[in-house]
Amino acid sequence: MNFKDLRDRNNNIDNPNDFDVSEKSVNPKKTTSGRVDINVLRSKLEAQQGKELKKNIFIFSFCVLLLGSIGIFLSL
Repeated sequence: MNFKDLRDRNNNIDNPNDFDVSEKSVNPKKTTSGRVDINVLRSKLEAQQGKELKKNIFIFSFCVLLLGSIGIFLSL
């Protein structure tokens, strides 16, 4: 069996991120305007509230199931 070494492969893949250091910008920090999109905030808030609602429903149903099973056990 012949196994080729990985060093023998010559992969010349063009990558758009391959550029010289001289082509990079001097200031790597992005400048932002400080404005916030209200739709993004609203969607994040709705997602967070959805998670909390699911958690609350799970806890409530678990408590009801626990109380029901304790009631059935004590009635026997």
